Amino acid sequence: MELADFDYELPPERIAQTPIEPRDAARLLVDRGSAPPDHRHVRDLVDILRPGDLLVVNETKVIPARLTLRRATGGAAEVLMLEPLDGERRVWEALVRPARKLRTGEILFAPDGTPVVEIGERTEIGDTFNVALVGNTDDMTGSLTDSLDILDAHGEMPLPPYITERLDRPDRYQTVYATEPGSAAAPTAGLHFTPELLAALTERGVEMATVELVVGLDTFRPIGTDDPIQHQMHTERYRVPEATMERCRAAERVVAVGTTSVRALESAAMRNELVGRTDIFIHRPYEWQVVDVLMTNFHMPRTTLLMMIDAFVGPRWRTLYAEALREHYRFLSFGDAMLLDRHG
Repeated sequence: MELADFDYELPPERIAQTPIEPRDAARLLVDRGSAPPDHRHVRDLVDILRPGDLLVVNETKVIPARLTLRRATGGAAEVLMLEPLDGERRVWEALVRPARKLRTGEILFAPDGTPVVEIGERTEIGDTFNVALVGNTDDMTGSLTDSLDILDAHGEMPLPPYITERLDRPDRYQTVYATEPGSAAAPTAGLHFTPELLAALTERGVEMATVELVVGLDTFRPIGTDDPIQHQMHTERYRVPEATMERCRAAERVVAVGTTSVRALESAAMRNELVGRTDIFIHRPYEWQVVDVLMTNFHMPRTTLLMMIDAFVGPRWRTLYAEALREHYRFLSFGDAMLLDRHG
């Protein structure tokens, strides 16, 4: 296996810069195995999914994790908060720039001069740093300002770097069912759902269950080895409610919305642990234990996400991607979606 096995040409104009309205108007490429795919829309899931299917979504909520700050010298700095490392969410693992210039103990400031972040030590994996949020003390209680309040005050939605247009509505980088704050990126396949579509699916007899996987570093981190299997995955926190796993066992088909839902479900089954941290790296050959159908957006070339798609449907992913490019589908986070059946 070589990294070039997961490469394809993605023209810049195919990268969606803005979300489509309404959410479920996005196009949906439906995999039909050896037959040509169907060209549908996300709203058509009401007709495509079956009574008895279980739709599993990742309920993680994106936080305003990108901080545009200044050094005491006046130089620019940026911090992308990835995951809290303590219960009070004061210390975080983060990507920082300029990584080579910032020093341990250095304070970074908001544009108005408010101290926001203190730089800590580089982590063991070397790509990230431990950083501490610097909060004001409440005069009445003596407690520090809540960490999420600090991010709300000074942070912005952490859109991927390939999205260069400003997002006027931050809620469009949030699923309608998000409840658990913590992720540094959205589980983007879920961005296509509306409350009305979910209600229609329920009426159709499609059940819904939730998992949580905190989207972390590997969303931003390309494969850096010629042999992709040697790529070191970063661990992410996951939680699969016992009721969700029981419903997966009883379902006609488990339909995972997004690769993060896949990672949570397959990690829980493989590790026999419903809560924990996972560095699961799904690539072929892989013995699937839970997921039957996957709804996912189109992914960047040369990524672990594309390797998961290859493990799910085999080499026909190339045919599907080529068809999507010919038919002018929109790619990546704000793009269109595909529905894949590994039994097809």
